[in-house]
Amino acid sequence: MSVSAAGLSRGGRWSLLTGNFAIGCGVMVVPGSLNSLTRSLDISVALAGQLITAAALAMCLGAPLLAALLGGVDRRRLLTLALLWYALGHAASALAPDFGALLPLRAACMLAAAVFTPQAAAAVGWLSDPSRRGRDIAFIFLGWSLASVLGMPLHSYIGETLGWRYAFGLVAVLSLGGALWLWNALPDQVRPPGLALRDWAQVLTHPVWMGIVAVTALSGAGQFSLFTYMAPIYREVLQADAATISLLFAWFGALGLVGNLYLGRRLDRMGPPRVVATTLCGMLLAVLAWPWAGSTVTMMLVLAPWAFSGFATNSSQQARLTQVAPHRASALLALNTSAIYLGQAIGAGSGGLLVAANLQAGRPFHAGLSWAASAWLLLALLLSLWAARRQRRDPP
Repeated sequence: MSVSAAGLSRGGRWSLLTGNFAIGCGVMVVPGSLNSLTRSLDISVALAGQLITAAALAMCLGAPLLAALLGGVDRRRLLTLALLWYALGHAASALAPDFGALLPLRAACMLAAAVFTPQAAAAVGWLSDPSRRGRDIAFIFLGWSLASVLGMPLHSYIGETLGWRYAFGLVAVLSLGGALWLWNALPDQVRPPGLALRDWAQVLTHPVWMGIVAVTALSGAGQFSLFTYMAPIYREVLQADAATISLLFAWFGALGLVGNLYLGRRLDRMGPPRVVATTLCGMLLAVLAWPWAGSTVTMMLVLAPWAFSGFATNSSQQARLTQVAPHRASALLALNTSAIYLGQAIGAGSGGLLVAANLQAGRPFHAGLSWAASAWLLLALLLSLWAARRQRRDPP
């Protein structure tokens, strides 16, 4: 392997991107196949959405705890084992007989996602030259964008045609392949420094660092208040068939990939705080316009600024935390991953409560979801601007 001066080969970076692709496909398999899940398991949309909430809570709690427990493990072994666990968990989930069995299996297998994404970013941040650290982290995070481009519409189409079990099985195959590639491509002895208890205390009590982490949670809550229920919304509002739903998910993912590539290349020059403010404004514009999208074409137009911004926000937040405190990156990236999934849990859970209330009152199940999403995103934007101001006043 031609190892770069930073200590990581091109194949190593691509293997980490592929691992994130498998992780992203696993996270998106439930919203992508939500229609099939509700039909096959004979459950409501609101109850099916709680699969996302349960998994997100497991990942939220697991990311910092597992980072503290496994901080000294060689990253090649840790990340490979995480993908193998992910493969096993999705294979078992595909065989689950009912919702009661699927829920704990879903939560358990998603602990692998709590480990993989932050520890992959921490490894890249440790090995990369500071001048290109942001670009390298954005690069491996492209795996999530690719999962949205390819995995989300594929899950939707497979769910609508073959059933959700086949969609879960696909994630298991992707995870197994990713584990094999990573084992062969990543070097040994990648060990970012571990953190003592006092280091964690410093991280958890630092107002700017935790403010940046909270931006991630609020952004996730805003997106998943609506994103969780996209497939049934497309079916009810647009009368969309399986092909149209897959097309809309593919459009969303393709723009997400373009946005991540475009903004990732400008991340080191613009600075992560400015990129985050820009992407949050794009998402806020999209969810505010959502109620006026009544056709496939107008829906594609409304989705554009959200899709272009969504994945770039997450990769920019990771680069932002690595920049503001490189000596605490392992803890901060674990907490940021926790915040991603906390936001998903809050968004899916609060959205589910609103959906249930709408159904009980005889309103369309999606009524008010866009306004709830916009409130979370506005809070994220205000907090991000405050943290950026404090960061300029007290640089790292």
